[in-house]
Amino acid sequence: MAQDPDPATETALRRLIWPLRLTWAGLWAERLVRAFWHLWSVLAATLAALVLGLHDLAPAGWVRGGLIAAGLGGLAALIFGLRAFRHPRRAEALARLDASLPGRPISSMADRQAIGAGDAWSRAIWAAHQRRMAERAARARPVAPDLRLARRDPFALRYLALTALVVAGLFGSVWRVGSVAGLGPGGAEAMVGGPSWEGWAQPPAYTGKPALYLNDISAPDITLPTGSRIQLRLYGEIGALGVTETVSGRPAGDPVPGPAQDFDVTRSGQVEIDGRGGRVWQVVALPDSPPGIAAQGPMDREADGRMKLGFTAQDDYGVTGGRAAISLDLAAVDRRHGLARDPEPQEPVVLDLPLPISGSRTEFTEVLVEDLSKHPFANLPVIINLSVTDAAMQDGVAAPLHVVLPGRRFFDPLAAALIELRRDLLWTTANGPRSAQILKAVTHAPEGLFRKEAAFLRTRVLLRRLDAEAATLTPAARDEIAEQLWQIALLVEEGDLASALEQLRRAQDRLNEAIRNGASADEIQKLMDEMRQALETYMRELTEEARRNPDQQPSENRQMMELSGDQLQQMLDKLQELMEQGRMAEAAELMEMMRQLMENMQVTMGEGQGQGPGSQSMRDLSDTLRDQQGLSDDAFRQLQQGPNGQQGEGQPGQGQQGEGQDGRSLAERQRDLRNRLNGLDDSQLPGQGSERGESGRRALNDAGRAMEDAERALRDGDLPGALDRQAEAMEALREGMRDLGEAMAQEGRQQDGQAQGEAFGRADPNSQRDPLGREPGETGRIGSDRNMLQGEDVYRRAQDLLDEIRRRSGDQSRPEIERDYLRRLLDMY
Repeated sequence: MAQDPDPATETALRRLIWPLRLTWAGLWAERLVRAFWHLWSVLAATLAALVLGLHDLAPAGWVRGGLIAAGLGGLAALIFGLRAFRHPRRAEALARLDASLPGRPISSMADRQAIGAGDAWSRAIWAAHQRRMAERAARARPVAPDLRLARRDPFALRYLALTALVVAGLFGSVWRVGSVAGLGPGGAEAMVGGPSWEGWAQPPAYTGKPALYLNDISAPDITLPTGSRIQLRLYGEIGALGVTETVSGRPAGDPVPGPAQDFDVTRSGQVEIDGRGGRVWQVVALPDSPPGIAAQGPMDREADGRMKLGFTAQDDYGVTGGRAAISLDLAAVDRRHGLARDPEPQEPVVLDLPLPISGSRTEFTEVLVEDLSKHPFANLPVIINLSVTDAAMQDGVAAPLHVVLPGRRFFDPLAAALIELRRDLLWTTANGPRSAQILKAVTHAPEGLFRKEAAFLRTRVLLRRLDAEAATLTPAARDEIAEQLWQIALLVEEGDLASALEQLRRAQDRLNEAIRNGASADEIQKLMDEMRQALETYMRELTEEARRNPDQQPSENRQMMELSGDQLQQMLDKLQELMEQGRMAEAAELMEMMRQLMENMQVTMGEGQGQGPGSQSMRDLSDTLRDQQGLSDDAFRQLQQGPNGQQGEGQPGQGQQGEGQDGRSLAERQRDLRNRLNGLDDSQLPGQGSERGESGRRALNDAGRAMEDAERALRDGDLPGALDRQAEAMEALREGMRDLGEAMAQEGRQQDGQAQGEAFGRADPNSQRDPLGREPGETGRIGSDRNMLQGEDVYRRAQDLLDEIRRRSGDQSRPEIERDYLRRLLDMY
C-alpha cells in the first residue's frame, strides 16, 4: 500500500541538497588527487626548472634529453591516472553522507513499511520513526574529502615539486620558459614575439636593496652598490647577441659569446648588449664606505668597580660586529715598588662590543659595561682600541684611548694592601719573595688590624705557601695565590662580620676613607646606602641584645643623652647633603659625631626579661665561643713555633704537644669544648620548633662536627688544618647564637604582646625620662610631672646646665643639627 511522504521527511530531503553536493564535490577532488598526483608533480617540477632558467645553463643536448624524459614521465603519469580514476556517483556521495550520521537516517527515510500497513497504530509508530530519522538527517553536514597521500607518496615527492615551483616563482621569470622554443627546428623564428635577452642586477644581500630587472630599465645610467651581481641570459641563435662590459675588471676585448653572462660590479663602467634589441647602460658603482666608531664621553667607573664606556658607531649598510682591545700602557705606568721589574707578557683583553638587538645598525650609541676588577690591568694605565666591522669585512678604528682601567676600589687599608700585593704578583712571578716579606710584616702584629679571625688565619696559611714557593713560583700557583688574596681582601673589606657594631664601624670606616680619597658620587652613594643598612642592622641587634640581657649596665663613660629615630634620620640626611655639596670636612666631622653616638647607645628594656634557661644557654654558648677563640690563638702560636718548638714570629713556645698552662694538650682542650657544646640541653635552648630556633640548632651541630675535625687534626699534628676547622667552628657558633638570639627575642615579643624598648636607645638605662623630665612619648609636652630639683645646690646645677647648653650651641665646630636642637632648648627656658 502506497504511503504519502511525510512533510518532515520532504523538508529533510530538501535540506540535504547542499550537503550532498559538497560531499560529492569532495569525492571528486579526492579521486582526482589520488589518481593524478604523479602527473601534477612531474608538471610542477618541469615548470620550476624552466622558470628558473636551468635550461639556459646546461648544454642543449642535456636540455632536450631532460624535456623528453619529462614528457614521457608526464604521459606515463596521465595513463596511470586515467586507469586508476573512478567516476564518483551520486549514490556514493549519499552513502558517505549517510555514514557520517548516527543510525544512518537517510537510508531509513527511504525505507517502506513492510508489515502492519493496515493498522493505524502501526502506521503512527512508523511515521514517528520517519520523523525522528528526518530530524537526524536535517543535521547532516558535508563530509570533508580525504586528500592525504602519505601512503601513496612516502618520499613526499609532491612537496619537493611544489617547493621548487614556489622558489621558481619568487626568483625566476616566466619569460625564460619561452627560450625552450629555440632548442627545436625553427625555434629562433618562434621567439621573435618574445624577448631575445633578459638581465638582472642583484645587490649584495647585506645592503637590503632589491634586485633590478634590467629589461624594465630604459634609463642610460644605473647606480649599483659595489659587489652587485649582474646576470644576463641571451636567447635565440648562439652568437647573435654578445656582451661587452668594463665594470668587472676583466680585460677588455671582443664580446664574450654564450647564453649566460655573470659578473660582479667592482668599478664604474659600461655594460652593453650587442645585437638586435640590445641595450647600453652606464653603471655607477657606489662604494661601500668603511664603518666608523668613536668613544662617547670619558670612561666611567660604576660603584661596584665595573668599567662603563659609551661609544657611537655608524656604517652605510650596518655594523655587524665590534670589539674593544685593552692593552697595558707600559710607558704611563709608575714603575716603583712592586712594578719596578719588567712585567710578564700579557695578552690584550678583547671584549665584544654590544650591538642593538633590534632596529637599525647604520648608526647607534651603546655602552660597554664590563667588570675587569680581577684582571692584572685593573687600576693601571691602559690603551683601549675600539674597532667595528661591516658585512663587507671592512674595519673601522677609533682613536686610541689612554685611560686608567677601572676596577673595584678597596677602602679598608688592609684590604687595599692585600690587593696591591696581588697586583705585584700578577705583574711578575719575580715579585714572589718581596710579596712574602711584605705579607710577613703585615701579619706580624695583627692586633687591631684583622677584624676577623678567619681572614687572619687564611692570610697566615697563604703566607706559609707563598714563603715556601716564592723562589720557584709558577704561573699556575701564582694565579691560585692571587685568587686567595682577592677572596681574603673581600672578606676584610665587606665579608660576613659577626658583630653588627663591627659591621657599622666598617661601613663608617669605608665611607670615611672614600671621602678622604675623593671617591666618585656613585661610590659614595653605594657606601652611604651600605652604612644605612648597617645602621638598621645595628639598631635591631641593640634591641635584641637588650631583650636578651635586660640587666646589662652601661659603661661609666657613656654619655647621658637620647637620640630619636627622626633625629638620627635627619643626621643621615644632613651627612648626604654635605657630601653632595662637596663639604667633605664637615661631613667627616658629622661622621665622627655619629660614630660616638652609635658606640654610646644602649637599649633600655622593661624588667622581667632575659631570665630563664634560654638566657643561661646563650651565656654558656658565649663562654664556649670565647674559649674556642682562645684555643685557636694557642694553636696559631704553636704553628708559629715550628716543629722543633722554636719561635718563628717572636712568640713564646709551648712545645710540640701544644700544652697550655693547665698541662692539657690542644687536642684535649678541643675535646672538652666539643663535649661542653654537645652537653647543652636541647630543651633549654630558645626557639624550639621555630624556624630561627631550628636554624640555630643546625648551626650548633655544624660547629660540633667542625670541633671534632679540629680535634682529629690536632692529634695528627696538622695545625693548619686544625686552624681552618676551628675557624669554621667559630663561624658556625656565631651563626647559631644569632639565630637562637632572634628566636628568643621573638618569643619575648609574643609573651609581652609587643616589642619593648627603643632601637634608637638611651645611654642611661636607669633613666626612663629625657633631660627635661618627660616620659617617652611626651615629645611635644613642656615640663614634667616630677620634681627634678631635689638635693642641695639645685639652682646652681640648673645654671650650670644652661651654661653648658649655651656653650655648645655657640660652638661652630658642632654639627648644625645639634646646635639647632640646643637653641630650641634655650628658647623654651
